[in-house]
Amino acid sequence: MPLRKRLKKFLKSWLQSPIVLNIISTVFYHYACLVGKTTKWQIKGLTQMNATWEKEGSFIFIGWHGRAMMLPYFWDKKHPMNALVSLHHDGRMIAGLLEKFGMKTIGGSSTENSKSAAIDLMRSLKKGEAIAIIPDGPKGPSMTLSKSALYFAQKTGKPIIGATYSVKGSKILQKSWDSMLLPPLFSKGIFATTEAFYIPKGAQEDEIEKIRHNIEAQLNRLTWEADKSLGLPPVPQGKKAKKRYISQDTETTPNVH
Repeated sequence: MPLRKRLKKFLKSWLQSPIVLNIISTVFYHYACLVGKTTKWQIKGLTQMNATWEKEGSFIFIGWHGRAMMLPYFWDKKHPMNALVSLHHDGRMIAGLLEKFGMKTIGGSSTENSKSAAIDLMRSLKKGEAIAIIPDGPKGPSMTLSKSALYFAQKTGKPIIGATYSVKGSKILQKSWDSMLLPPLFSKGIFATTEAFYIPKGAQEDEIEKIRHNIEAQLNRLTWEADKSLGLPPVPQGKKAKKRYISQDTETTPNVH
């Protein structure tokens, strides 16, 4: 094997090691905390979200992949929340970040541990623990709502609430499929949540699709409006990851009763 390929293979293996993933997640955690504390936030909808959470006992929390880093910062820690993460090394890094914020994580995807993960998520909702799902997954299409969150909402009667944020002066990674936003310190930011969406137990496919579209549209509108207000360019919807980045799908929706 050529030296270049051996070095590339070694680097890939090194970056995927548990020790390195823990270091990366620790760096992201402390940076997210610093951003949260040094940013002057304009908060929209958080009080209403927490009131719904208090009333319902649990709910399904969603956010786009490119805006995931800061979402745990706004989590009300008096209420438990369990996040669905991939078993792949990318997912383990995200799990490390969430766990440092105090969240619990459930490992699974449509291709790995899907039934067990779905059962754990369903149990969480029924015993009064919220669940968090990134519904555009790590492969996209970006800012496009998959059906997994709606599945759990219909089965349990719990609402879906989405959240997003933007920070003035952020760098948007245009070449990444999710247009990830990297916020600076000491800036101005906006955090916003959608209304609570419920899925009737007897809803048919066309009604479910209409609700799915409404959730997706509202969460995207809040994201684009926040970006525009803070002087950032609009991020595109519908981008997909290149094949080498595809590791899992958050469409964890087996027939669990």
